Amino acid sequence: MSLPRFFVAAPLALGVHDLPEAQAHYLSRVLRMGVGAALQLFDGSGYEYRGELTSVSKKAVQVQLHERLDGLPESSLRIHLGQGLSRGERMDWAIQKATELGVAEITPLFTERCEVRLNDERAQKRLEHWQQIAISACEQCGRTRVPVIHPPQSLKEWQASVQADLKLVLHPVAQPLTEHKAPSTLAFLIGPEGGLTENEVNQAEQHDFQPARLGPRVLRTETAPIVALSVAQHVWGDF
Repeated sequence: MSLPRFFVAAPLALGVHDLPEAQAHYLSRVLRMGVGAALQLFDGSGYEYRGELTSVSKKAVQVQLHERLDGLPESSLRIHLGQGLSRGERMDWAIQKATELGVAEITPLFTERCEVRLNDERAQKRLEHWQQIAISACEQCGRTRVPVIHPPQSLKEWQASVQADLKLVLHPVAQPLTEHKAPSTLAFLIGPEGGLTENEVNQAEQHDFQPARLGPRVLRTETAPIVALSVAQHVWGDF
């Protein structure tokens, strides 16, 4: 039987720990876990820690960690996803599923057809929201390393700076993704709801992105990363 898993944004070690107040409230008031309840924690270091609650109150929870385990290995294929910003749940869905599929980094991108506008305050709130989505996905899927969610930036900035052995931009008129040679690092560029413009695809090619297609059907912006990452992990990664 698997134990409940939770991410802690602080270094862990064997011994006694006081959990952050927000997490203490969630365990005690929402999940109603009591003294003696077993759980598993991870801090992004690659290790898992098993233990049990030793003290529980409304705002304070103490845990005794008594076993350290090697976490689930990360995929040998390190993937950086550049995802065109989309509205609401579509972006949330893309980040959640990309995390489950083993992506290492995600950068939300402003593109010509992007309908999302974020000022500095909203951008920070969205970034915190997306990071929490990635953390929750890691808690669910067994990953012990949380992918990096970068602040939103322009497509021009990202495609000029991202580094990878293989850089692919999804395009309906191109050779199949599977015909490319196996990389150890991969950058994916996926457009927003309205897709990338021809000019954006051409600019990406000037920065060494190669067009690649996934099949005969046009996929939605939140579907495309799921399919692309699944195929890449199957052909070159750990599927």
